[in-house]
Amino acid sequence: MRTIRVETSGATILLTEAPEPKVRDRQTGEIAKDANSGEALMTIGVVYIEDGESSLIKVTVPEGGISEGLTLGAPVSLPGLVARPWESVFNGQQRHGIAYRAAAVTPAAFPATTGAAA
Repeated sequence: MRTIRVETSGATILLTEAPEPKVRDRQTGEIAKDANSGEALMTIGVVYIEDGESSLIKVTVPEGGISEGLTLGAPVSLPGLVARPWESVFNGQQRHGIAYRAAAVTPAAFPATTGAAA
């Protein structure tokens, strides 16, 4: 399926869940690997805030793309963020959603505020 680039320059992205290994098979505990590089994949949780709306999302990042100095609740940058729609059938139930993936996760600064101060 096609991947869609996510423009993040106007968004505030805050880390809500620390990086943890992405599990490919819950029964065996097998860790997911990148299909091209073989590198282990990690997941993080973030809140994505833009235009007064927010969404909690999980993002997959290669293990080598996890920067030092990440702090829960702090702003992060997600270079190369893409979204990929998916669908599957599990136990006869149709499921669908959007998977997010970034090349890295790095500490960022809060964006400068514009407009009147509260």
